[in-house]
Amino acid sequence: MSRPGQQVISRLRQMILSSELESGQRLAEIPTAEQLGVSRTPVRIAFRTLEQEGLLTKLSGRGYIVRQVTQAEISGSIEVRGVLEGLAARQAAENTLSNAQSNELLKLLKQGDALFIKGSINEQDLATYHDMNQRFHQIIIEASLNPAIAEALSRNEHLPFASVSALAFDRNNLDQEYRRFNFAHMQHHAVFDAISHGQGSRAEAIMREHANATHSYAKIFSQMEENGEKMHVLKNINTTT
Repeated sequence: MSRPGQQVISRLRQMILSSELESGQRLAEIPTAEQLGVSRTPVRIAFRTLEQEGLLTKLSGRGYIVRQVTQAEISGSIEVRGVLEGLAARQAAENTLSNAQSNELLKLLKQGDALFIKGSINEQDLATYHDMNQRFHQIIIEASLNPAIAEALSRNEHLPFASVSALAFDRNNLDQEYRRFNFAHMQHHAVFDAISHGQGSRAEAIMREHANATHSYAKIFSQMEENGEKMHVLKNINTTT
């Protein structure tokens, strides 16, 4: 997917997370495209993607509606992802990485090191991290040599924030987001070390905890719902964890 397309998906996802787009609100292509300053094509793709993630519901006529998402749904879907990716990490450790897989994972880790060594991040850094993070997870799933894991993850992706590509960030608090994503990157280093040394149980535990870090979305969502607050979100958003 093109970078502009990713930006539209992430922008709309964050607007739902922040309640800028409220549960039950109707969305249509033309006004949404005008609001975001983009063409209709990336908006159409974003609507379909967010429908698959369980954040939007397609109406019988034209357009979509923002579906009500509960904390329990978000937490449950993230937990399922953690179990599946933990299993993938354990089986990858038991199978032993190929040289190509090991080299690519090392390359991704070095790219991440270069992002975080500055001590701060910007939105472009997070867009880069999004792509790097997605590929890192994909390699581990491939290394498990278990096609059932990929199939199960695909079925789980329609649940809110269950997909590794379903990442959002608070652009108003990039210092906090730096700490969060830097910690996630350190977990990448740890899980690679465990897999490389054939430590299946350790790799599984780290990968499950890695997924659980995403529970911050559930907490933010819950606090906003309980307090009736909305997170201020700026436009022209990028991606993220």
